[in-house]
Amino acid sequence: MPIKDLLEELGKTVQKNAKERLAALGRSDTGQLANSIKYEVRSGKDNYKLTISTLEYGAYIDQGVRGKSSSSRAPQSPFRFGSGKGKKGGLTTAIETWVKRKKIQFKDKGTGKFLSSKQTAFLITRSVYNKGIKTSGFLTKPFEDEFFRLPKKLATAYLPEILEEIRKALKQ
Repeated sequence: MPIKDLLEELGKTVQKNAKERLAALGRSDTGQLANSIKYEVRSGKDNYKLTISTLEYGAYIDQGVRGKSSSSRAPQSPFRFGSGKGKKGGLTTAIETWVKRKKIQFKDKGTGKFLSSKQTAFLITRSVYNKGIKTSGFLTKPFEDEFFRLPKKLATAYLPEILEEIRKALKQ
């Protein structure tokens, strides 16, 4: 089996397993993230390159985001709320949209009245900002699992050719 075919198989398997893992973790709300998982194998003069991509926020879901006041949910993440590098208001907008779509409304503890969706979104946003987003590994884990199987597949695929080359060398 040629290397390009092995990489195609790797990409397809990672894509399938990442979508399944995303659903199993309950992280597939609208399906946009799962549908955005793509892979591409490119061949160069002397090499092949496998690229796996998702929507931008896929990296945050996969690797998590450390919170402003706590890193316990994603201690190894390269991302952190409050670093000044992210888009201003992006989290708030996304959570407001999510709260409206899910029809989530908190109640005021004192009065018992329902809070507006904007107030509910603010409370959720503040919590996420301070505590962070838990690492899911929805893409990293399937990639690592399949990547470590690759050397065995490569050896199996090329073993007959390697043995033939050794036989030729021994005959000379």
